[in-house]
Amino acid sequence: MVEIRRVVGPETERPEAEHRVAERPEADRPVAPGLVWYAAYGSNMHAERLNVYLRGGRPTGGARSCPGARDRRPPRRSVPVVLPGVLYFASLSLMWTGGSGFYDPGADGEMPARAYLLTAEQFGDIAQQEMRRYPLEDLDLSPVLATGRQRLGSGRYETLVCPGRLDGLPVLTFTASWSPAEAVLNAPSAAYLRNLASGLAEAHGWGPGRAADYLSTRPGAAGHWTADAVRRALDGAGPAG
Repeated sequence: MVEIRRVVGPETERPEAEHRVAERPEADRPVAPGLVWYAAYGSNMHAERLNVYLRGGRPTGGARSCPGARDRRPPRRSVPVVLPGVLYFASLSLMWTGGSGFYDPGADGEMPARAYLLTAEQFGDIAQQEMRRYPLEDLDLSPVLATGRQRLGSGRYETLVCPGRLDGLPVLTFTASWSPAEAVLNAPSAAYLRNLASGLAEAHGWGPGRAADYLSTRPGAAGHWTADAVRRALDGAGPAG
């Protein structure tokens, strides 16, 4: 499996380098780390939105309030990363009205994301809120750390994924249990594309042209959005949520 890297490029002008995810942890490695990396690839690429899941409240433009995590401290660090796999759009987002973003870790490709250094408890609490559950107890992360995948339910964002390691710590995220081939692909809305593009700008320093080229080619968006159409949707728009 490719190694996660930190990104540095002409558009970023940042001291951080992009990281590729390192080899997935084996079963004989520790399964109860104190710290993990949460790799956000959707709306949570925005640090302010991610922090709502930690401290509680309603995100800007959000349709519902979040109870917050039991440990409300902010992330210790955040870095831009590249995960092996592909972003795709499917199902229907009640907030954005178009397709939601999901992660296929088995696809051939790369996906930019933003990794936040959290406690394992904080990651579990964020994941449970994304699953529309109230975070009352720790998630048992040992299956996902041992095998790379852990299905907690059949709904959206109810499958945990560990695509690799960064700085010796596991990288974790969540997605749907289905693959793109099994999913009902659905084009994202302009508002969601603006949100993702501004998240890519915040995390990776991407300009609107690079974001439009990338987003327009993702499964679910391809064939519905051209790069020019995405760029027009992004023109003059700030973060959308």
